[in-house]
Amino acid sequence: MNYETLVPQNLREVRERIAEAALRGGREPGEIRLVAVSKLFPPEAVLAAWEAGQRDFGENRPEQGTEKIPRVAVLLDGERPVWHMIGHIQSRKSDLVVEHFDWVHAVDRHKIARYLNRRADEAGRELPVLFECNVSGEESKYGYDLAGWQEDVAPFERFCEQVERVLALPALRVEGLMTMAPIADDPESVRPVFASLRALRDALRERFPDVSWRHLSMGMTDDFEVAVEEGATLVRIGRGIFGSYAPS
Repeated sequence: MNYETLVPQNLREVRERIAEAALRGGREPGEIRLVAVSKLFPPEAVLAAWEAGQRDFGENRPEQGTEKIPRVAVLLDGERPVWHMIGHIQSRKSDLVVEHFDWVHAVDRHKIARYLNRRADEAGRELPVLFECNVSGEESKYGYDLAGWQEDVAPFERFCEQVERVLALPALRVEGLMTMAPIADDPESVRPVFASLRALRDALRERFPDVSWRHLSMGMTDDFEVAVEEGATLVRIGRGIFGSYAPS
């Protein structure tokens, strides 16, 4: 695949669409950070994106990222992108995450928060993290169960108890929330999911005013424009940048 041609062109189009969506939502385009999801794609694809000005990249499996990140560093002659772990993390792989990644988008239970905190503390670093929240109620999705939280106070209160426990972990820095919307033919149909996450963030700001809660990681290739209109600050786009099919 000719990444040198495909990726820069796709990146230009995605950035333009992000900017237009931001303006429609009354926001500055610079508020949105694009995470290029490079899972399944080779280091050469990351290099093509880097040379087109992309600096944030996402992987969803720690072991794949562990193999790819050093290879990318060689191609970039030691320069380093910002690497985001956007997928579900098994406890036994938390050491790989802390060693190789700069951000974690998917803290979905206290157990993994404790493991990440321990590893980060041993490494002498502070790890920025987001809480993964399942606001859609889809059983196939990971994340804290917050379906219907605006109608039923119980899920919100349970989540706040978990938030408080994570905030007590000194090597983690809570930066906001992440969600995954259901796959849908019409992006408008998932707008309520993104609006719900934004409302949850606003409620948490009132409950925990000392936390910035500045980031909402939401929106992918098929729905990122709606997510931006609803307040996304981090959008995770793979296929829209690197193409529909990963190389075999």
